[in-house]
Amino acid sequence: MDLGLHDRTYVVTGGSTGLGFATARVLVDDGANVVIVSRRPDAVEQAVAELGDRAAGIAADLADPTTPAAAIRVALDRFGRVDGGLVSVGGPPPGSVTSTTDEQWRSAFESVFLGSVRMARELYAAMAEGGTADGGAIALVLSVSAVEVFPGLTTSNGLRPGLAMLVTDLADEVGPRGTRVMGLLPGRIATDRIVSLDAATGDPAAAHERATAAIPLRRSGRPEEFGRV
Repeated sequence: MDLGLHDRTYVVTGGSTGLGFATARVLVDDGANVVIVSRRPDAVEQAVAELGDRAAGIAADLADPTTPAAAIRVALDRFGRVDGGLVSVGGPPPGSVTSTTDEQWRSAFESVFLGSVRMARELYAAMAEGGTADGGAIALVLSVSAVEVFPGLTTSNGLRPGLAMLVTDLADEVGPRGTRVMGLLPGRIATDRIVSLDAATGDPAAAHERATAAIPLRRSGRPEEFGRV
């Protein structure tokens, strides 16, 4: 299917693995350019090599206030435009309300919430300045924890609903100017994050079985399925 993305350019955070990489793969296959942002230099290098000439990347942390500008600069220098992005942030570590410290809350807020807000805001500013805001798109990867509690994921449960409201707020603000803003709420997708959460229970096989039993297809989703969406 031709989605009409040829030569458009998107920034994909968390783009070296999992949901981000799956999305970048689909974008490149449809003729778009991507700028991968991820914390590990080796993972960024490998992802860019796999994606080919339509990909560039930087190793950076979304919690760093300078990351959005750096990613946008790479997009403009390499491909000459910015048409939007997928903002995906690795989930914060497990924890309960009574065990999560102030510092853990601050760290999660800086990356999951403020990092996402900053990236979306600066993406739109670059699109507006470059004349690509009309027809552009910004998608933020949230989680079903935006609408229901995931036991043991307190920081995610606390931050994702607020981020979902901000996505709606941003959509109301920039939608009339032609930019679509989307909040994506994936459930259980077979990524390294899910493997680590299952392992943290002490019985990963049982955790996997319990989780998939509640899914109508009786299996986890696959990253490439998310990427196509």
